[in-house]
Amino acid sequence: MHKHHRALGLASAPIGSRTGADIAKQRPVQPVTLLRPHAARRAASFFVERFPGRSLYAVKANPSPDLLKILWDSGVTHYDVASIAEIRLVRETLPEAMLCFMHPVKAEEAIAEAYFEHGVKTFSLDTIEELEKIVRATASGEVAAADLNLLVRLRVSSEHAKLSLASKFGADPRDVSTLLMAARQAADALGICFHVGSQAMTPAAYAEAMERVRQAIIEAAVTVDIVDVGGGFPSSYPGMEPPPLETYFSVIHSAFEALPISYSAELWCEPGRALCAEYASVLVRVEKRRGDELYINDGAYGALFDAAHIGWRYPVRLLREPESHVRPAKFSFYGPTCDDLDRMAGPFELPADVNAGDYIEIGMLGAYGCAMRTQFNGFGVTESAIVDDEPMASLYGISAPAQSNVVTL
Repeated sequence: MHKHHRALGLASAPIGSRTGADIAKQRPVQPVTLLRPHAARRAASFFVERFPGRSLYAVKANPSPDLLKILWDSGVTHYDVASIAEIRLVRETLPEAMLCFMHPVKAEEAIAEAYFEHGVKTFSLDTIEELEKIVRATASGEVAAADLNLLVRLRVSSEHAKLSLASKFGADPRDVSTLLMAARQAADALGICFHVGSQAMTPAAYAEAMERVRQAIIEAAVTVDIVDVGGGFPSSYPGMEPPPLETYFSVIHSAFEALPISYSAELWCEPGRALCAEYASVLVRVEKRRGDELYINDGAYGALFDAAHIGWRYPVRLLREPESHVRPAKFSFYGPTCDDLDRMAGPFELPADVNAGDYIEIGMLGAYGCAMRTQFNGFGVTESAIVDDEPMASLYGISAPAQSNVVTL
């Protein structure tokens, strides 16, 4: 991680005074990712101190080694990994981290490498076939592993979430009891996990899923050692302002305390977006204006995949000197590639006089945006700079930035 990149001519600035506006003054030609380590530290500390159990960072949300180190230094010691590549990355970056292979469908070779080479003991599953695969892959000769943490993933509703995760994974309700009993025989510690969907907008999502957990435990009559409520913890976006995270934690804790489990059972969660959304934003340049359409130098094949393909709206602000006093208008964006699909419908509200040569900061892109960039059409190479100002939205008890979509340079 660097304070600046000479290729952009970004001048150094004293700690505590570096902002996106400072970067825009240098007139960068390519998009610049603005990194806020202090925001990631604050989010990690919040979960470590206030969630009533253990927090596993979902690496898929942003696998940046720099971010992984920030989270580790802030007290996050367990990581939800979904592929052998993520396992290798985290093990190389954080040799002492506890890794949990939480993808319910894994290659047998990946399971074996994870267990024997990287010390992974925790695996999720949602079928008998996956359970048998894990048992085979972790056996030494004819001797089955005796130190596995096996978490059976339940299928639960995503009706309270902005992005559904209810169709691809999760045990068939008719098979749950049989699967739990079989996993209990193979596990040192047996767990139940679920995922309520991404960006859950109400704590009721977890209350309803925990009721499903309670029913599953009673029906299978098994001793459960771990209850993992998965991810889905929200961040704040335009039109998506969720309740305080403490309300989610309170509902989860109450439901956990009411489960028919032993006093020594552990409560886990897997935040991804909530830990890293505020970590990064992207500074883009307007290359052309056509009516209410702005052509910018990042897009669907860069950090704005979700804005293009699922209509996600991100906060935006114009970084200009002198400040515009023109009333705001609604715009859509086109990205830099030659593909018509490289379009972000928005609407994104900016001063009506925004034009070619202006710089726009697009916020809350630390989750998924930074992770999903490609090099399609030769675009996608971005510089980065650490800034010290606050993110454009936050759920972590800071005062929100002034509600203006213009920042004076």
